[in-house]
Amino acid sequence: MRREYAAGRGVPVVVAVEQDPDGKTWPLCLAYAKALGALRAGAIKTTFKEETETDLFGEQDVLMGGINHLCDMGFDVLTEAGYQPEIAYFEVFHELKMLVDLANEGGLNKARWSCSDTAQYGDYTSTVITEETKKRMQYQLKRIQDGSFAKEFMDDQAAGAPKFKKLQEEFSHPHLETVGPKLRAMFSWNNGPAKDQDEAESFNGKIARTQVQ
Repeated sequence: MRREYAAGRGVPVVVAVEQDPDGKTWPLCLAYAKALGALRAGAIKTTFKEETETDLFGEQDVLMGGINHLCDMGFDVLTEAGYQPEIAYFEVFHELKMLVDLANEGGLNKARWSCSDTAQYGDYTSTVITEETKKRMQYQLKRIQDGSFAKEFMDDQAAGAPKFKKLQEEFSHPHLETVGPKLRAMFSWNNGPAKDQDEAESFNGKIARTQVQ
């Protein structure tokens, strides 16, 4: 946010006021948004209820609970079928940034039109995400709306977060990360500490030796 502000731009925000007894809260809210540079990009008026429920849903079912699991499962399908983990990583995870950047620039249609005809056709005819997926999403949204998710989470936190910690450990080593760190260390834009560079060179040497053999 600071970088965008210093560049004369801003990061869009959502704004909400729960109570406004003296009629001065909205101007104060917008003043904060302006001070952050957000109004250079825009502000969307919402409510705390709407922002909370949509944010939780987006995180659980699309951004985190959706994309993360989809990528990891796609990696498993390819590697279990005998494909190289390095290739699987590139195809199901690394290229995701390109699509997200394109979609961010011009929506889903730009992302689609920027890809090949075969990619588009596969997109249109894919049966991986189905109406059953939508039903599961609706179920998750209902749990957010009726407070079931909040109660489950808060009860676990109050007990010392045993379930949360167990899940953290269970999902902290996704299969695609068996190769991910080594490949990312080879990307020039990621090169930083010497340790990462040494790891990249070591992995690069491994690839070279494999090719010679």
